Amino acid sequence: MTLAGKRILLIIGGGIAAYKSLDLIRRLRERGASVSPVMTRAAEQFVTPLSVSALAGEEVHRDLFDLTKEAEMGHIQLSRVADLVVVAPATADLMAKMAAGQASDLATTLLMATDTPVMIAPAMNVRMWDHPATQRNLSTLTGDGISVVGPNDGDMACGEYGPGRMAEPLEIVAAVERALASGPLVGRRILVTSGPTHEPIDPVRYIANRSSGAQGTAIAQALRDLGADVVFVTGPADVARPEGVEVIEVESAQQMYDAVMGCLPVDVGVFAAAVADWRVKSASGSKIKKQAGALPVLEFAENPDILATVSQMGEGRPGLVVGFAAETDDVVAHATAKRARKRCDWIVANDVSPDTGIMGGSENSVILISAAGAEHWPRAPKQEVARKLAARIADALGGDAR
Repeated sequence: MTLAGKRILLIIGGGIAAYKSLDLIRRLRERGASVSPVMTRAAEQFVTPLSVSALAGEEVHRDLFDLTKEAEMGHIQLSRVADLVVVAPATADLMAKMAAGQASDLATTLLMATDTPVMIAPAMNVRMWDHPATQRNLSTLTGDGISVVGPNDGDMACGEYGPGRMAEPLEIVAAVERALASGPLVGRRILVTSGPTHEPIDPVRYIANRSSGAQGTAIAQALRDLGADVVFVTGPADVARPEGVEVIEVESAQQMYDAVMGCLPVDVGVFAAAVADWRVKSASGSKIKKQAGALPVLEFAENPDILATVSQMGEGRPGLVVGFAAETDDVVAHATAKRARKRCDWIVANDVSPDTGIMGGSENSVILISAAGAEHWPRAPKQEVARKLAARIADALGGDAR
């Protein structure tokens, strides 16, 4: 996703995590954003204005009482020309001042004067983060409409471990992208499942399939690019996870089922994962040893049917449920029957016979099965198929999804 033409007012608080602000500036500018940096006096103890200015390509703002700028109401102008105000790191002290409505320096005055959305990335010692005063301040800030990214669990500069570590720059960038997203799916929450599942036989063996997760990942990215808030539940796939979406990692079909149920309600469910139909009923807790003249006997049990469960929900059912059908013969007939059996709205079907090269490949050729019938799409890169599907979802949400 691009941030071209977007202006970020970045307020850097005084904490050791301020060093991450340098990479954050670089990452934002990589995506086309311009960054106006503001530093508190405490921040200058951790990173230099010269470094910040060099990376931002703009002057660092530091003083509230700058006679030249204030003659032009500089701090008011600064606070209102940005598309988003980001405070990173947001220290305990800075959060407390924000919650109390103080305007004692340039940073806090800007925050009081702005009519632009504000996002904070807290960073502090775990005890400070857990302190009731900080939690009260956090509640006040979120109640005022300020969005929060992080903090994460991790090692602290002080040697302690726990929540309080500032979110990584790419996490903050992803949150910025979501905050500034535009497109027909803005305000829509969409669930996408992807990848294979692994069903354990014993601690070293499992049942799986050849899904790479590439198509599900491409769909999540395409929906994100149209402005959707995407939650991405993935099995152990080969491909990199999409940026700018909420990622939930699972392994087995049961874990994926539990994760999906925990994500509801959503506006749309896109079930692209290749979920194993069966699991070993009683997986061994230790490695099954080879025995001469004897083969192990595996008893199977059926896995939960995620698509059917969500499709047949009453209250809380997504407005649009999209399933996938990977077939090797009679694709349209089998996919049409699956749509009727599962009671989902659409089925995206494809032929995954070995000679097609689709399973695990870079291209796909799909047939969209809906109440209107079967619509054949030409073979194309999976990213293009994903964009076409995302556009159809956006169109469907504008009218009757069925």
